[in-house]
Amino acid sequence: MLAYRSGIFPMSDARDDPEIFWIEPRLRATLPLDGLRVSSSLARTLKRGRFEVTCNRAFSQVMDECAAPRQARDGDANDDGGDSWISHRIQASYENLHFLGHAHSIEVWREGELVGGLYGVGFDRVFCGESMFSRVSDSSKVALCWLVAALRRGGITLLDCQFMTSHLASLGAVEMPQKTYLALLQAAQSGYCSTAGSSTGSGSAAVGEALGDAAGAGVLSLPEAFEALLGDASSCGLASSPGKLIAQLLTQTS
Repeated sequence: MLAYRSGIFPMSDARDDPEIFWIEPRLRATLPLDGLRVSSSLARTLKRGRFEVTCNRAFSQVMDECAAPRQARDGDANDDGGDSWISHRIQASYENLHFLGHAHSIEVWREGELVGGLYGVGFDRVFCGESMFSRVSDSSKVALCWLVAALRRGGITLLDCQFMTSHLASLGAVEMPQKTYLALLQAAQSGYCSTAGSSTGSGSAAVGEALGDAAGAGVLSLPEAFEALLGDASSCGLASSPGKLIAQLLTQTS
């Protein structure tokens, strides 16, 4: 968590590589939360409710899918095909972060089967996207739409995408010098305790402690913001098709 707060993230050379190295790129990609490009066809997909979308229901399974070797995982900022940079050691670490309440996943389902999703690390007003996967057309884009909508609902200001790819650029991601990113990162952490990510104890206790400052500052964690979106959809009479609300929220500024 200290590395993330400092603008650094881990990678590995292969799935079975026991070593981890730390990356601080010269150029950093972010996705402005009011700049996600939602095509007409993607908006229709959201409105039609082709998929069920959940949060933190299958974190380990999402990581398994993201780590599976295949050509250019859809939208993965760190992937160029071939073997995975998500080693078993890295996956174990992120599963522990998930247990402690710092790492989250968005899952996309079709007829009970996991067909897309993403995961990342959240703290203060920051969410660092790590990887996403897609088994069917548009499923990872739907996951990203829900993520952006939830982050906006939760008061998050910075969505880190790490490295720029053509896929991310087509969705509205922008590239900037690392120095500029660090300034945005610092601003997004303003007013928070820098040791919040090092809380210890049982999973539930750690989650409550880690989220305490965020709640006090009016910022919601990703799971809280996701549930708030579902509540908004219900209050608008869209409980059975919350994707319509997501499409409306995102196309208003896209």
